[in-house]
Amino acid sequence: MSKLEKVVKELAEAQKKTEERVNELAEAQRKTEERVNELAEAQRKTEERVTKLEKVVKEIAEAQRETERELRKLAESHYKLVEEHRKTRQKLEGLSDAFGYTLEDRAIKSLPVILSKDYKIKVIGKLKRTYLKVGKEYIEVNIYGKARKDGKEYVIIGESKSRVSKKEVDRFISKCEKISKKSIRILISYLFTPQIEEYAKEKGIILIPSYELSL
Repeated sequence: MSKLEKVVKELAEAQKKTEERVNELAEAQRKTEERVNELAEAQRKTEERVTKLEKVVKEIAEAQRETERELRKLAESHYKLVEEHRKTRQKLEGLSDAFGYTLEDRAIKSLPVILSKDYKIKVIGKLKRTYLKVGKEYIEVNIYGKARKDGKEYVIIGESKSRVSKKEVDRFISKCEKISKKSIRILISYLFTPQIEEYAKEKGIILIPSYELSL
């Protein structure tokens, strides 16, 4: 083989390898383009998801603002209800106090006669509404005074209520125990149920219905 033929053969072989390399590069380019397209598609889907998430976040934020508005309305309504309840309670307490003071005033005038006639208890001096200091505590007493029965002196402790419950009876007994162990205890009310009458009498409490008091 001549040198020329050898050179031509080598050139042909180099050309073949170049073409193979070009084909490899073309295939690599194609795969790169496919990968770029895949990345672009993934980017597009990611952007769609981000857009959807932004929409959802916006809707949640709006729902949160609406919830806060509703909570403010509820808080305002609750405050108004509490305020109305407070005012109503004050009015009821005022009425209760008014009824209580009316009963007390009538009882202070009427009890000396009733106690003497029905219970053989003689009131000493005048009955009054007062505060008594017991230890470091001041205790309000609706009706207070002194009395004599069977030759012995006692303290009179009285209280008036529009209605009397077992809880009120127990509370009254506790108050009396603080003030004096040796006391005549009197409850005045518009109405005593049979159960309260029985319970209070068992505890040694005198019950005076309002209709027995002079006007």
